Amino acid sequence: MLTTAEAQKAVLAAMPDFPATTIDVAGAAGRVLRQSVAAERDQPPFDRVMMDGIAIAYADYAGSTRTFPIQATQAAGDPALILEAGKAIEIMTGASLPENADCIVPVERILVDDGTATLEEAYEAEQRQFIHPRASDHAAGAELLRPGKRISPMDIAVIASCGLTKIEVSGIPIIRIISTGNELVPAGEPIDAHQIRMSNGPAIRAMLGAHGYDDCHHDHIADDRALLRQKIGAHLDAANILVLSGGVSMGKADYVPEILRELGVELVFHKVSQRPGKPMWFGTGSNGQAVFALPGNPVSALVCCRQYVIPALEKASAAVPASPEFASLASDVTFKPDLTCFQPVKIISNAAGQVLAMPIRTNTSGDFTALSATDGYVELAQEQSEFPAGTPVFLHRW
Repeated sequence: MLTTAEAQKAVLAAMPDFPATTIDVAGAAGRVLRQSVAAERDQPPFDRVMMDGIAIAYADYAGSTRTFPIQATQAAGDPALILEAGKAIEIMTGASLPENADCIVPVERILVDDGTATLEEAYEAEQRQFIHPRASDHAAGAELLRPGKRISPMDIAVIASCGLTKIEVSGIPIIRIISTGNELVPAGEPIDAHQIRMSNGPAIRAMLGAHGYDDCHHDHIADDRALLRQKIGAHLDAANILVLSGGVSMGKADYVPEILRELGVELVFHKVSQRPGKPMWFGTGSNGQAVFALPGNPVSALVCCRQYVIPALEKASAAVPASPEFASLASDVTFKPDLTCFQPVKIISNAAGQVLAMPIRTNTSGDFTALSATDGYVELAQEQSEFPAGTPVFLHRW
């Protein structure tokens, strides 16, 4: 049985690379960038005025001039004017600095009367004040964004500022999610006392979508061997990624591993030394498809999806791996089985600025309602059984 680290390494090594595609910048938020983005020009592209007021030559002010005839007015977007000696130009925030000007006096520090601006009596100006110098943010040609970044709304602003209307991003894989089990009934349909509502499939689909993978189709297949083989085979042919929930343990109706074998899916591993999620199954199809067969218990399924499926999709998308995140346990945890424990937690913080992980108890790996009160889970090492409050732990957010 593999350790969690060995299982994750095996999954990542088996993943295909999703091809790049070019899309409109307007629809690129949330996608993984596959090209470098370089500055179209200097930023700011000119000496930019930072305050409403007047633009003057500092040498005139230094020569004891405090009253300046107003030569003209220049707004943001206007071509830069040429300042005449001894005069001032009324200027607006965001405007290009007039030629020969090198000092901005804020409007709050001047009195304008009959076309003349006079500085406040005690006001002292400085050369180059309230001027955002050209290229002080970055120079033309500077690399602003690197491949592998998931594009944020702020990145869209950067891309647009570079004059780009199209951008190269990772393609979104075709994902098929399959829930198996006679006991499952979709929402909206009549349900008997011996049945349960289907929750894993919708939750897995939502989790994948929240991470940017929204080309997902969900199907429910009853525990009928012939039907399972037919439908799983069809989904395998149509998808890049297959995610199954249920049917991977040791019960008489747990047909999934055997059917996957018959369909040409090569087993990479079955079972991981962890709780929840020990029956996790992973393999690869004959056309490079990645096949994840997750346990049917809801907590197990969601933990395995976050622990293995999401990082695998990120790797195949050429996304830069996220930096590890840590928290301190907010209370003691005891876990005696010789397994890695993935403990659901609620994240809180205290006045000292510490990030604390408050363990949230789940009655069993089927207690999915408790997960709605959590922000993720922490990883408790297999080598330990006692984890006192304050222990630093790896944090995995949902």
